[in-house]
Order: sequence, then structure tokens, then C-alpha cells
Amino acid sequence: MSRKFLYAVIALAMIAGLVACSPASTASTTAPAASSGKIKIGLSFSDFETERWPVENAQMTELLQKDGYEVISQEADHDVKLQSDQIDNMVAEGVKGLIVIAEDGDAAVTPVEKAAAAGIPVISYDRLIKTDKIAAYISFDNVAVGKAEADGVMKALGLPGSTTWTKDNPAKVVLSGGSPTDNNAILVRSGQMQVLQPFIDQGVIKVVADQWVDNWDATKAEQMMENILTAQQNKVDAVVASNDGTALGELQALKAQGLWGKVPISGQDATADGCNSIVLGGQTVTVFKDTRLLAPQAVKMIEALVQGQAPTGLKQYTLAELTNDKTKTGNVMANFLPVVEVTKDNVYDVVVKSGFQTYDAVYRNVPADQLPPRP
Repeated sequence: MSRKFLYAVIALAMIAGLVACSPASTASTTAPAASSGKIKIGLSFSDFETERWPVENAQMTELLQKDGYEVISQEADHDVKLQSDQIDNMVAEGVKGLIVIAEDGDAAVTPVEKAAAAGIPVISYDRLIKTDKIAAYISFDNVAVGKAEADGVMKALGLPGSTTWTKDNPAKVVLSGGSPTDNNAILVRSGQMQVLQPFIDQGVIKVVADQWVDNWDATKAEQMMENILTAQQNKVDAVVASNDGTALGELQALKAQGLWGKVPISGQDATADGCNSIVLGGQTVTVFKDTRLLAPQAVKMIEALVQGQAPTGLKQYTLAELTNDKTKTGNVMANFLPVVEVTKDNVYDVVVKSGFQTYDAVYRNVPADQLPPRP
């Protein structure tokens, strides 16, 4: 069974369960049901292959239904044109507000601006849609994510202060960015470079490869890492990867060459698999973003907007600073949630005790004599 198919099944099961609990409401990944007479809110997802999206779709759907809204939820399976058509169709079906997780932050501009022109507020959720016509942008501090990733890898190399890495023997570092169509990947890379550039300038690390992974796809990341290892004759000392999924794919390539657990590698999202890899000694660091807080804030914002009220907790940013593109003009109201760097030392306290991931998921396959107590 493919992972894409599995996530689609999970998403549909979640939505079906929610609809069963609230018969008068609708949540569809295909055609919407007949109108219930309630205010409609549209949820547009880039995909359900990404582990977190089906969960957040179910969370937002449930919250909105509890507050009396009808929900139309659709996912585009990484298809830019399909997502654009789905947004246009939701506008035609009478939604009064939209929450959009964009596949492509540039391509989504056209349907979102059409929606805004029709008086429909649009929240750009976690991924920036590059127009000042969005009503709000809510995400995590993606620059801080990149800083934490690079910091965790550099610390694992013993930097600063290492006597191993010198100008004559620099650490060979691979940079692995996320999807180039996702503005978050650009911001994450900006944060990474703020940490890495001083070491590059000192000559104690050398970037031997720089890759970007379409759709944050783990299989593509694995294939890219295989090619890099071949080109570098396996002489790679660290990987600054941008999320857990791509890191785990790259770890498979490293494992095939006997480098699993020997080459520090980063990620983000604190996924169950990523955290399990950390406690087993594979992945070095992840970045915890408490997505349980993001969906409720987005729901509060869209409810305020459709009721003609101004959402709270927002700060004004320029599009230029949010995209690292000086040619972008206009301002966006946004809110960025904090993030936490997670390693083997604090994964129990930050991820497990908080209930973000279960004890059994994080500590599976860990020998009994190495297990911490259950929280």
C-alpha cells in the first residue's frame, strides 16, 4: 500500500467519523452535499500525503462544525491547477471564508485574489500565499526552525570549539531544502544559513551538496542522497535536512552505506517516526511545532473574519521580508507560533510528556533497560 493512499484513507476515515457525529454538517474531499443553510467555510489542502494535514483537517472541521458552520474540505493531491479550481468552485458554492494550505504559494495567488475580490476572507495557513490580499497568515517561526536545525547539527559536530574540523579538514556538509514551491522552505533555509555561514566563512565546514526536495518527498530525498553519496564517495560528515520526512528518507541512503547514526542529520515536525529515530540514535535533532495550537487559532481567526471582526494577535509584516524577495510589495498581517529544538536529551519532556506523540510510538524498538518511565 502506498503512503499517499494510506494517508488518503486516514483522512477520509477521520472526516467520515466527524460527519457521523454531526449529521447536519458536511466535510467532503469530493463534491459537497446540499446546503444545510449554515454559513460555509472552505478548507483547501495541498495534499493529504503530508502526515499532519489529515489530522489538522479533522481538527479544524470538528471545531468549525461545533460552532455551527458547514465545512467544505478538499485536497489537491499536489496538483496546482486542481487546487486553484477547487478554490474557485468553493467560492462559487458560497463559502464565506477560506483557509488555504497552498501547494504553491505563487500559483495560489490568482484564485485567492479572486476570492478576496468577491469579499471572501482568506487565511494562508502555515504556507504563505504571496499576495497582500490574504486576510491573515498563520504559521510557525520558520526562520527559527532553520536555526534550530542547523544548531543541532553543528553541536553534534562539536562546533564551535572542535579541534577536529579545521581549514585543512573542514566538515563536509550536505544541505537538503524542502519543496522549492513552499515559501516555508525558503525561510527555513534562511535560518539555517544564519547559523552555518560563520562556520563556512571560518573554513571549518564545507557545503559539498545543496538539494531541494520537491513536495518534501521522502523517496526523492533518499534518491538524491544516494546520488550525493556516490559523488562524494561517502565522504559526508553532516546533513542539514529541513523536515523529518526527508531526513528519514536520507537516513535510508546513509544506512545502506553504513553511515546511519554516524552522520548528524536534522529535521522538523517532531513526527513519531522522527522522534523514534532520535531515541534510536539515527536522526540527531527535530524541531517541535505544536500544531495542536495552530488549527484552533486559524478557526478563531476565520470565524472573526466572517463575522466582520478583526482577528486578534496579528502583527504586520512586509511581503518582502516574509519571502526574502525585495521585489514583493505590500503588507500582510501574521502570527507566528514559537518552536522548540528537540534532541535525545529533551524529547521525553517536550514531545512525550506534552502528549504530542505517544510514549509507545516514540520508544518503540528501544530495549527495555533503556526505557524512561511512562509519564
